[in-house]
Amino acid sequence: MFTPKRLLFALTLFVGLKQADAQFVQASKDELIALTSDWKGERFPDGRPKVPDDIIRRMKAVTIEEAWATISSAGFRYQIAEGWGEIINRDSVLVGRAFTTTFMPGRPDVWKAIDSMGKKEGRRAQNVWAVEQLSKGDVYVADQFGAKRNGPTIGDRVGTAIYTRTGNGIVYDGALRDVEGLKEMGGFTSFFSSYDPSYHNPGGGQNRDLTTMIVGINKPTRIRTVTVMPGDVVLGKMGVVIFIPPQLAERVVTSSELVRLEDMFGQLRIREGKYTAGQIDARWADNIQKDFTQWLKDNVNKLPVGREQVQEIIRQRESTSQQTNSY
Repeated sequence: MFTPKRLLFALTLFVGLKQADAQFVQASKDELIALTSDWKGERFPDGRPKVPDDIIRRMKAVTIEEAWATISSAGFRYQIAEGWGEIINRDSVLVGRAFTTTFMPGRPDVWKAIDSMGKKEGRRAQNVWAVEQLSKGDVYVADQFGAKRNGPTIGDRVGTAIYTRTGNGIVYDGALRDVEGLKEMGGFTSFFSSYDPSYHNPGGGQNRDLTTMIVGINKPTRIRTVTVMPGDVVLGKMGVVIFIPPQLAERVVTSSELVRLEDMFGQLRIREGKYTAGQIDARWADNIQKDFTQWLKDNVNKLPVGREQVQEIIRQRESTSQQTNSY
């Protein structure tokens, strides 16, 4: 007899099985929150950390060295991916929130199982499953296991879809096709491993090479020697990419802005002959500290850092000075 209690159990089991199907490839919201629990801020509906737009905007001016110094001191020492064979818009900067995807070499039985589950959810070709979920400001970060011949899952059509949705390029450990077309987009700043005119097999037919299959969306993925998490802040410049944990993004930006202003002040005072290089390159004496704070006040609207950020630096410095003088 189907009692209300048994009916509730059956419904719960059914929902659980359906969720298990959906999560075979894609991380659930709860899974993402658990894996990124150090992030306490806003999240996307899918659970990814959503670093504020203002921090993303300011991150563009951060140097790789400044970002590395901050995150390595926090224990994240293996966050830089280098050795890129190709870069689109080498002189531009790539900044955004990571949306991760993982592919593996195709295996017919596994490919069929994954594709069947995707079709039940209304998904189309596997190479666009993640692309169709991208948001403005995302960076599509894909581990394509370095695939080259019959490996590219991105050409100018899929690239256009990515750029339209995100306004950004990609970090892609594999071969791209239609690179000439991708370069014509202008803002599609991208890091990828190689170029090949071939394309992956999207259908899994027995008489065709089955080269790729998707195994992870919004799950931890590997790019070079870096473990990349969904929601990491991607900073690509100078031929390398650094992946910044979201909980450290604001610290990276504020630290970089302070260093930028200190460098600007120090170089100015050396040129003026007010201080020597030795004085500026060492721990600053009290008179230099006071001079720097006053310089910030005098030039608050002329500096390469936002007025609000400069005023916050001044407040922090004056607060620290008052606390020191009270002892």
